[in-house]
Amino acid sequence: MRSSLAAPGRGLLAGLVAGLLLTTIQALARLWLGVPPPAELLGDRIAPLLSIDQFFGLFGVFGGYNGLKQAGILGGTAGQLAVGFVIAIAVAVVSRRPLRLLVILTALFLAAALAVLWPNLSTNYGGWTPGPARAITIATMVVGFALFGAAVAVVLRVLTARPAAPTSPGPVSPGRRAVLGGVGAGVVGVGLAAATGGIGAALVRESTFSYDGLRVGGPGITPITANEAFYTVTKNVIDPRITPSRWNFGIDGAVATPTTWNLGDLRAMPQLTQETTLSCISNGVGDGLESNAMWTGIPLADLIAAAGPSDATVEVLLTAVDGYTDTFPIDKALDPTTLLAFGMNGVDLPRRHGFPARLVVPGMYGEKCLKWITRVELVTEERKGFYETQGWGPNFEIPTRSRIASLTSGAQVPRTSTTVLTGTAHGGNRGVARVEISVDGARTWTDARITYPGTRLSWALWSHDWRPNTAGVTQLVVRATDQDGGRQIIDERGVVPQGATGLHKVDVTVI
Repeated sequence: MRSSLAAPGRGLLAGLVAGLLLTTIQALARLWLGVPPPAELLGDRIAPLLSIDQFFGLFGVFGGYNGLKQAGILGGTAGQLAVGFVIAIAVAVVSRRPLRLLVILTALFLAAALAVLWPNLSTNYGGWTPGPARAITIATMVVGFALFGAAVAVVLRVLTARPAAPTSPGPVSPGRRAVLGGVGAGVVGVGLAAATGGIGAALVRESTFSYDGLRVGGPGITPITANEAFYTVTKNVIDPRITPSRWNFGIDGAVATPTTWNLGDLRAMPQLTQETTLSCISNGVGDGLESNAMWTGIPLADLIAAAGPSDATVEVLLTAVDGYTDTFPIDKALDPTTLLAFGMNGVDLPRRHGFPARLVVPGMYGEKCLKWITRVELVTEERKGFYETQGWGPNFEIPTRSRIASLTSGAQVPRTSTTVLTGTAHGGNRGVARVEISVDGARTWTDARITYPGTRLSWALWSHDWRPNTAGVTQLVVRATDQDGGRQIIDERGVVPQGATGLHKVDVTVI
């Protein structure tokens, strides 16, 4: 008799220990080196392949983007453990050449993971640029899967140890080594589970769940949004924590001289500071996924010029260290207001806003303003980025829009005193010339005061003193006109696929 455990049981225990070891290695690599585990890469691999309807449908199933991201990580990790169980059980029940089978199955598991995730292997959340990042990710996966296979072999060997020869007549009892081995394997499994849980808790503390989807609203909106209050949207479960010495910024593709700069090179160049408002394409009418800041950096056009762009270039393909990609026309890349920014409101970019460098692209939605950017490739044909592949666009220019920030629908206002209505208006990169307010459901309009005019690249703040004449329910409506004379679009359109349009309306009760 080899062990008190049947072969499937031995395989299950071996798979548990080896799977937890693999998960622990991957978690440590994520924490220390910024190497994403397969479960995290799988989400980035699948997301661009979904249609917008499928993508938002999953939001409904999992309770929003954060819920979907958490489900993706947990599901991918559980799937990896399940495959590990299958491999270990298969090896445990095979009596002939089990080691050979283990090597074959583990190699196939690794090869399948590399093949499926190949387009995403250049992702690195510690700041390694695409070439080194791909090599580090592959090396981490090879080491992890090799140790997984070794762990399965060791645990099965211990659990199937033959008993010592009996010293007296009578039935042979299970081998003490096998029994102790089983106990030892269980203890190791518990230890690995605790280690994985501890590392997982540290990663959760690093996660984006506490700030992803942060909005700016209410009556206290200031002209310049504080860094900690600036709206935030991210595709990541954990945003990059970049080590500056690992990071560089490169321009290649259809250029005469592909060029790379490190952070010191870039900071030594002449810089400018520019006020610009950023707005998310998912910013619905009246929503708060929009903020304004002073950005310090270098015109992207200067860096492209240094690389010698080809006249055949039609657009730029942008890549960030977290694997996010996007595109926009070369004309926009050469616009002197398009910045590679290092500073935000007088300090270095905060981590969540793209340290050490991000793009600021006035007039285009925030998804074009890549955080943690590392590469710009000039291309001679149209390409599609992360969200474009889902079907967003093709127009990513911010339309003129406005909102009422001081009141929300359902609010009650007194008839016996003046209520100060306040809000924002934004004309993309066209500035704001005029804001009008209606307090009777868009039947009549009155000019609001522009209390902060901003610039052509930023929002304006407005206010209006309203003293109601009669009690009852009424609708407040706001509209803006940009400095090019374009009036806000009144036709209502949802955020998919080109951003929302329409007038912001707030129903209030005068008491």
